[in-house]
Amino acid sequence: MSRERSPRRPRRRDRNALIAAALTALSLTASGCVVVHGEREVLPAATRAEAAKAVAAFTDAYNKADKAYDSSVDAPYVTGALADIDAARLKAGHVNSPSGNPAHTPLTLTDVKITIVKKAGWPRWFVADARGNKGGEARWVLVFTRGDLGERWRVAYLTLMAPGTVPEFKKDADGWAEAVPADSPRLAVRPDGLSKAYAAYLKNGGTAFADGRDTSGLRAARKKEAEKPGLVRQFIDEPLTHGAYAPLALRTADGGALVFFTTHHYEKRTAATGATVPIPNKDVRALIKGEVKQSLMMESIANEAVLDPAGSGPVRMLGRVQGLTSAQGG
Repeated sequence: MSRERSPRRPRRRDRNALIAAALTALSLTASGCVVVHGEREVLPAATRAEAAKAVAAFTDAYNKADKAYDSSVDAPYVTGALADIDAARLKAGHVNSPSGNPAHTPLTLTDVKITIVKKAGWPRWFVADARGNKGGEARWVLVFTRGDLGERWRVAYLTLMAPGTVPEFKKDADGWAEAVPADSPRLAVRPDGLSKAYAAYLKNGGTAFADGRDTSGLRAARKKEAEKPGLVRQFIDEPLTHGAYAPLALRTADGGALVFFTTHHYEKRTAATGATVPIPNKDVRALIKGEVKQSLMMESIANEAVLDPAGSGPVRMLGRVQGLTSAQGG
């Protein structure tokens, strides 16, 4: 019988390599230069200074784009629903006024409150709410996101909320906020199900959403406008949840969540024979492709901000911005 061989000892050069690697790792740790894996470590999305800088950069780009009616200026600073809405707005403005916005007034944000989320994985994000010089007394609520450490901060969601409606957020001892998983079952509606639930509500009604301007009020307005003499209006609502349109949820102090999500909408206006289809305004006209003969199909994107209660109860709409993105004549 042959005897079992004992494990081979590493050669001297192998031992030296291991020692060198260990010393290098020790040196990096001691100096503070360690590699942090953002996909695993629970970390604040940004420093407070970095977040404030991102708000200022967005505001500057937004103002320059609005003044010139040029979407290429702020395109690097927006994504998701806001990118779609803003690009269409600027495109229409340029068609109607190629030399720029004659009514431009720079947006200024004051009393800026920044809430930074502490979480693992990407995207990282934070919320800024501020008093703006546009939109009356409403608070401007912006959600900044990025999908990698090397990316620029971009605004995915922008909604306007009435004063006093921005909820209090749950924060740890260091002041960092808590993200709520998109599939959390502890809320009245899972964040990743809100887009679908809202689209279904607009079609069928129900009790999932509390009464308000953008819920029961919107349904009532649609019903009133659905059929007028010589004109029929049809509405189609769809969920939109992939990529930059994915919902983002932030834990509130009462255990619920403030959730931002996106929906996709179509409105078709069809005129009776011999009648004409009314075009709402010059901005809609600027985006129309084809000739409007008997019908007009308008496509839009909306971003919503809701208070999703813990456990059960109706979801309350806090802010909603809907913008036309395209139109087709027929």
